[in-house]
Amino acid sequence: MIEAVIFDWAGTTVDYGCFAPVQAFVEAFAHHGVAVTMEETRKPMGMLKRDHIRTMLGMERIAKEWERVHGRKPCDTDVDAVYAQFEPKLFSILDQYAAPKPFAVETAARLREMGLKIGSTTGYTDAMMNIVVPQAEKQGYAPDFWISPDGVDGKGRPYPYMIFANMKALGVSAVKNVVKVGDTISDIKEGVNAASGRWALWKAVPSWGSVRASMRH
Repeated sequence: MIEAVIFDWAGTTVDYGCFAPVQAFVEAFAHHGVAVTMEETRKPMGMLKRDHIRTMLGMERIAKEWERVHGRKPCDTDVDAVYAQFEPKLFSILDQYAAPKPFAVETAARLREMGLKIGSTTGYTDAMMNIVVPQAEKQGYAPDFWISPDGVDGKGRPYPYMIFANMKALGVSAVKNVVKVGDTISDIKEGVNAASGRWALWKAVPSWGSVRASMRH
């Protein structure tokens, strides 16, 4: 018996294509003289943002380019330096990328009609979510609960703790009664790690239209 569906935010329910963080990551690296591709930028999507930057700096091509430009291999200090550029760039555009994806609002309404609770997890921080959540709500999307890595001592995806926090807040009786929906590998790992070998459906959703259609059957 499914009791709750826990959605990701950027790229799954809002900001079709995750353009806000992608743009901010690209500009943050460019500030330090290193050009990154869209493919490289999207690969770690869904992780805590500092971990995302650390993962990118660990990619072979980016690491070599960083060493060429700066004369040394990237280190944790460089993670902080890139993040220092990333965060203000993201904050400056975040309110422009909080529109619900097509059919997200309708899907949430249908799930509630079915008696299900709607939770959510994210790779954004509390401060970022304090911008996104009100903007999304104005446009019709408001889950019953949201939490960022800030609420679990920084242990964001792929750790399962944000899912557990959702379960506690929503009063879900067992992890097997949760569906986790997201669009990144980190989302899926979060769901798998929370399942602990028990049955659950963890699914990346590329199209809300297909979800809406499947719900009619």
